[in-house]
Amino acid sequence: MKYHIALNTPSDLEAIAQNAQSGKCPSHIMWEMSQLLGAKVHQPTADLVLPTDKMLAKIVGRPQHWALARKLSLQLQEDDVIYCDGEDLGFTIATLCGAKHNRPKIVVFIHNINRPRGRLASKLFDVANRIDLFVTGFTSQAEFLRNYLGLPENRIYLLSSPPIDTSFFTPGLSSHKKLRPVIASGGMEKRDYRTLAAATEDLNVDVKICAFSRNAIAQKKTFPKIIPNNMSHGFYDWCELVQLYRDSDLVVITMFENNYQAGLTTMFEAMACRRPVVITRSSGIIGELINSGIVTGVNTGDSNGLKQTIVKLLNEPQKTEIQAQRGYELVLNQFNHNSFNQALVSKLLSTFESVNNRSFSLPSTPKKR
Repeated sequence: MKYHIALNTPSDLEAIAQNAQSGKCPSHIMWEMSQLLGAKVHQPTADLVLPTDKMLAKIVGRPQHWALARKLSLQLQEDDVIYCDGEDLGFTIATLCGAKHNRPKIVVFIHNINRPRGRLASKLFDVANRIDLFVTGFTSQAEFLRNYLGLPENRIYLLSSPPIDTSFFTPGLSSHKKLRPVIASGGMEKRDYRTLAAATEDLNVDVKICAFSRNAIAQKKTFPKIIPNNMSHGFYDWCELVQLYRDSDLVVITMFENNYQAGLTTMFEAMACRRPVVITRSSGIIGELINSGIVTGVNTGDSNGLKQTIVKLLNEPQKTEIQAQRGYELVLNQFNHNSFNQALVSKLLSTFESVNNRSFSLPSTPKKR
């Protein structure tokens, strides 16, 4: 079989790999996966977009996704396996490539299809019969795939996700510039920084937020209309982000209600840096970690409860250090990017190489920096 990877969002994987080797950023999971599989990487571009692509993008994906899917439908054959790292692009490829008589094997990572557009697209484009393997890192999405699309267990692969580069996100010393306790936070998806501001505006702390995301934009209700004097937010590069985690006494992730466990990446990055985490209650892995005492849970929109939790934890540094250590060990053992890659590559090889009764062997894991 010949393997391919289709990226939902364009990325210069080779440049990222070089920067990762220099310790300037975390490694890209798709680059390492492409090396293990010997896969060709495909990325959406705007130069091939047709008017029909713009029309189809009103249902799912972006025009560039449909353009890439159309291009790949002319290239991929039955001895090809293509892995799509998101449903927006994956559904377009499944629609155009999955309709072929000698169609390729199609694998799609599902982030969140339990929403109106995802539901519509999954039924309209008959993805249940055109995608060979649905991969997800979220129990809620796996349950939705079973119940809504009626998929059997052998068509769904549940992985520990998101994978964290634990050779980049590591514990370290706090900055000498730190003058008082630091509350760190980050991300844009479903974030509720108004509640965080209300909980901390009269505390003797600095609240620092890495408010940047390539995949989400701030909602009008994300930030308070007036930013408190002790709160700041802006772009942090990768190394600055790691230092922000290391400087923090607590990492607090406040979110609006959602059904796909927003905030996981920020939570696990903080845990990989061995910092204690406070996070809005949710189902799935977040709820499990709260119940086990590895992270501390707070109720949605409860600024008074959050304030009490922050004050209590700041006054119990020994307790928070124990919590941080437990979280650190969990990420190292279960949510590191090498384990994710090994598991996913093994699944692809075992699923699709057996189609032709061919033997296979898993390439060795790349060495950490």
